[in-house]
Amino acid sequence: MKTDLNAKTKEERLSALKEVLKTAEKPVFRDNDANNHIHTIYSFSPYSPTKAAFMAYSAGLTSAGIMDHDSLSGAEEFKEACRILGLGSTCGMEVRAKFDRGFGRINHPDQQNCIYMSAHGVPKQSIKPFNDYMAFYREKRYERDRKMCDIITEKYGKFGLTLDFDKDVYPISCASEGGSITERHLLFALAKKLADRFGRSDDLINFLEEDLKLGVSDKIKGFLKDEENPHFLYDLLGVLKADTKFFYIDATDEMPTAEEFTKTAISFGAIPAYAYLGDVGDSVTGDKKAQKFEDDFLPELLDEIKKVGIYAVAYMPTRNTREQLKRVSSLCKGKGFFEISGEDINSSRQSFACKALALPEYAHLIDATWALIGHEYISSEKGLSAGMFSKETVEKTPDLYERIAIFSKIGRNSVK
Repeated sequence: MKTDLNAKTKEERLSALKEVLKTAEKPVFRDNDANNHIHTIYSFSPYSPTKAAFMAYSAGLTSAGIMDHDSLSGAEEFKEACRILGLGSTCGMEVRAKFDRGFGRINHPDQQNCIYMSAHGVPKQSIKPFNDYMAFYREKRYERDRKMCDIITEKYGKFGLTLDFDKDVYPISCASEGGSITERHLLFALAKKLADRFGRSDDLINFLEEDLKLGVSDKIKGFLKDEENPHFLYDLLGVLKADTKFFYIDATDEMPTAEEFTKTAISFGAIPAYAYLGDVGDSVTGDKKAQKFEDDFLPELLDEIKKVGIYAVAYMPTRNTREQLKRVSSLCKGKGFFEISGEDINSSRQSFACKALALPEYAHLIDATWALIGHEYISSEKGLSAGMFSKETVEKTPDLYERIAIFSKIGRNSVK
């Protein structure tokens, strides 16, 4: 009996899920929680699509959403796993897009004049063609990844550390199955090399601080020396992530323009969204350095986003302060944007639950999740013209909040 939810193939993983469910304790489900931004091994994550769905189930979520970088390769497996678990499901994809409007840095920590955006609620019949469309951009990303590996090797070679894209990075990804390779893959491969050399020791910490000149807090030092720490490599990656400027190369050919990606997403029946980041002061989540992003020009930015044709704004309740969340929500309502939530899951330390969503002021984000699920379900069953933002639907029900209520009901009924 195989119960490895991270097994090599999706068939093995889905079969294992059925076995695991036979003895797994049924969780206490919470209707006032949702997560539409779960990464899997098809971008960067400890979780296969099947295991990600099970983790959401185990956390008591009644729905879950996959959101990989530049890839929909895990979407069908994820949706099947959610079906087995009795969860509502939605699938989407996150990309970086060219967006030069004179704002400079927007919601990307390392690069100006581009934005992180997403396509949510991709209907079943659009998963493969939309994913095929992204293949060109994934290949261009691999070319840039290879160059960044060379830069890392050039700097760290004097310490006997090299990073070979083909030997060290590509094999720890799902690129051969249409997954993407992110900067986190490069750092994870480097973390593995450091772990092999130093283990969980003072020598590792000394190397990080004295040779690589990286800051390591007392808390993280404890994590890195703990022989029982199951998150060791992800904690080490977090330390390395503090110094990415030396190897980061601006993305160019691997990014569509915001206009092109928006138009393409709409043609596939998906809902294009801007990913709000927000200025970071004293990081609410404790893992972000202080940095300015889009808060100073948010109203003007949203106006430009609207011109591109983007329908929605996605944000993460645990990443921002309540004041930031109140402001972005108010602006969305005033400008007619569909509000979507989700917590960016890409580390084994992160919780799949978002306790903030239990607060009354975020109840509309739960309805929005079910509306996404409803949009995806009805578009898959009756065609793209039945979707939440199709010309036909908008003409019939022009009020956004009426449409959210209608599609939320469809979503909830789709899993009963």
